[in-house]
Amino acid sequence: MIEGSVWKFGRDIDTDVIIAGRYCNLTDPVELCKHVFEDLDSTFAGRFRPGDVLVADANFGCGSSREVAPFVLKAAGVAAVVAPYFARIFYRNAINIGLPIFEIPGITQEFAEGQQIRVDPATGRVINITTGQTYQAAPFPEFMEKIMAVGGLVNYASERLGGAVNG
Repeated sequence: MIEGSVWKFGRDIDTDVIIAGRYCNLTDPVELCKHVFEDLDSTFAGRFRPGDVLVADANFGCGSSREVAPFVLKAAGVAAVVAPYFARIFYRNAINIGLPIFEIPGITQEFAEGQQIRVDPATGRVINITTGQTYQAAPFPEFMEKIMAVGGLVNYASERLGGAVNG
């Protein structure tokens, strides 16, 4: 179960906004996390608390195919991202690194920044704790559920190969 505060984001948040290209050469996740959403809100990294949840409008993660975008969100402690829909390459990159994402049409209007949210990854149920309203995310295909459950594609492959892959 995921539970935290909501951080609201608008429509078409692209990967350059999530992490600016000038930081993509950083290899230390701690250093990289200091720059998450920096060009949108320079105070975000200092105010965000691990375990919180992003609620965004449509097309979150559009732009370049940088895997570093979902990686930096996960490394910063983003527990989940909920949006009406995601850019397809971001969607798959998030699954591959084990960042929980949930698609719910119309969800953006149902939350205000700072409200409390609960997400059940197993069922896709999302609850606005503040208002008591419940929403249902579109289910993942079974193989994607398995990838998410073990924390990403590398862990999934390692498990399937009997621990032969290190990640």
